[in-house]
Amino acid sequence: MPGDTVCVTGWGRTAPTAARLVRPRTHEEAAAAVRDCGARGGIARGLGRAYGDAAQNAGGAVLDMTGLDRVHAIDADGGTVRCDAGVSLHRLMEVLLPLGWFVPVTPGTRQVTVGGAIGADIHGKNHHVSGSFSRHVLSLELLTADGGIRTVRPGTPLFDATTGGMGLTGVILTATLRLLPVETSYMSVDTERAADLDDLMARLTAGDHRYRYSVAWIDLLARGAATGRAVLTRGDHASLEALGEGTRAWRRPLSFRPRRLPAAPALVPEGLLGRTTVGLFNEIWYRKAPRARTGELQPLSLFFHPLDGVPHWNRIYGRAGLVQYQFVVGHGQEDALRRVVRRVRGHRCPSFLAVLKRFGDADPGWLSFPVPGWTLALDVPAGLPGLAALLDELDEEVAAAGGRVYLAKDSRLRPELLAAMYPRLDEFRALRAELDPNGVFTSDLSRRLNL
Repeated sequence: MPGDTVCVTGWGRTAPTAARLVRPRTHEEAAAAVRDCGARGGIARGLGRAYGDAAQNAGGAVLDMTGLDRVHAIDADGGTVRCDAGVSLHRLMEVLLPLGWFVPVTPGTRQVTVGGAIGADIHGKNHHVSGSFSRHVLSLELLTADGGIRTVRPGTPLFDATTGGMGLTGVILTATLRLLPVETSYMSVDTERAADLDDLMARLTAGDHRYRYSVAWIDLLARGAATGRAVLTRGDHASLEALGEGTRAWRRPLSFRPRRLPAAPALVPEGLLGRTTVGLFNEIWYRKAPRARTGELQPLSLFFHPLDGVPHWNRIYGRAGLVQYQFVVGHGQEDALRRVVRRVRGHRCPSFLAVLKRFGDADPGWLSFPVPGWTLALDVPAGLPGLAALLDELDEEVAAAGGRVYLAKDSRLRPELLAAMYPRLDEFRALRAELDPNGVFTSDLSRRLNL
């Protein structure tokens, strides 16, 4: 299929490359695009929210799958949906919430496609209860390198290689998902402040089992006794009774109309997100949070996706873009987490989007990111002096602790650390070589890390 050569980048805007962008509208057009990828191969792409280079392919083809966006069937009694891989989580919420169903797992943005959610095996604030997205996939249709379409189900090697496989086993065409029943489009939220990192971890450990969703914003610029201070937010879907009879929310309990603010400017002055500015923001954000508040009603969009209300918010990091660094270390490796926080604080990284969560049981995806333990994600301006050396040090700290970094957010990991982080890497490579011996499916990420 013909396509336009365009500049393609991840949400972090740190490693742009040129590729031929193809927009299939049918399964037949997707198969034709795969056959016509050329020597540099191709990779599927959704809404471009992977921070790094996972959905880029320099000099090759990129298949924009957002044209395959149909919801094929909803079982409103059994709680399942079958849809195209190009359908966004936002669209699913629009369709499913009025029927009393919610997506089983959502990350910090609803502007991701179902295919991208499976390829990255995304996680959310409920991982300690619900696991990753793949746990709720009943089946998927996969377009493979030979042009065939396979129905893939859990419990098979191909399913385990595809969930978290970053699009390298083929193009996901459709998926059938198990849904979560809800009575309202509101959340009942408890908020509390933690004085430092140890206080935060103790609160998470002691209380997370009482909540479906849990996340902590953490201040990585705080020093001394306040190192790692945080605002902990936990909650669950609000019942109809909690809305209060006769209220506006009670009259329209499943309404879903997220607010949108003006887009971030295309050009933001360099240095706007410097240490002084972010330090002031962090101080205000921590101080304005309640010491303890329970049962606050919040719309779903505010609780799960506050940044979705600001289009192109990634522009606020300036021309150099942003790096989101996310890692996980297991239970029993709390000292490693403490050392990472101290290193980041010592470097004075101006991060105002730093979150800490606890992961529950891992799912079987060979390259799936979550494992039981602690995960910390932080955004920093890509142009921060000394950032590359700092992140290299953090990679080594994480690998030594038996942890790993999240490939969907990575654009700079050194390949020699990958096998230590993902012990089933050789199995993934072997299956990929058998399924796609000519390397039809490839990306900037796969070349960089020799996936």
